[in-house]
Amino acid sequence: MKNFRNTASLFVVVALLFLFSGCAKPPEAEQKAAQTAMEAAVAAGADKYAAAELGEANKLKEAADAQVTAKKYKEAKQAYIDAKAAFEKAAGAVEAGKAAAAAAAVADANAALKAAEEGWKAVEADAAKLGKKLKAQKAALAADAKAFGDNLKAAKDMVATDALGAKAKADELKGLIDKWAASLKELAAPPAAPAKKK
Repeated sequence: MKNFRNTASLFVVVALLFLFSGCAKPPEAEQKAAQTAMEAAVAAGADKYAAAELGEANKLKEAADAQVTAKKYKEAKQAYIDAKAAFEKAAGAVEAGKAAAAAAAVADANAALKAAEEGWKAVEADAAKLGKKLKAQKAALAADAKAFGDNLKAAKDMVATDALGAKAKADELKGLIDKWAASLKELAAPPAAPAKKK
């Protein structure tokens, strides 16, 4: 009888182990940690400066969520751990992304300023060719040339600290160039032939 009790007790313990191993719980701590890491990455700017890394991390989290739905808790736990690491990697990539965006903005601003400078040189060359035809507009051109030079210098000084602002100033300078290019083209055009009377 003693053996029967021991065997029955052993059977109950084994049955309970099987029962509890089949009723695993969702990995709530890992899920919460992944969610927190995701929020931190987005707050750091990963959606703008590390979009590829953030996208990969989101895929991992979505896969983990699907595994929880399918009650594959062991796989989901590891997937949430992987997602958390991927979100942390995305947050870490933000600084490199910001540096790359800043470098691109500086390059864009420098290119726009160089184009503006070359555009104004072309305006001045066209104005020099017109000579006497420009007499009435010479004072306005001189004033705009000074303003252009001052604004160009200010924009060049801004590039290192505010590349986007410098690019905006270059765009304004392009407007001035376009205005003078159109005026000079009009002055350079031959006078219209008088209309014949019928």
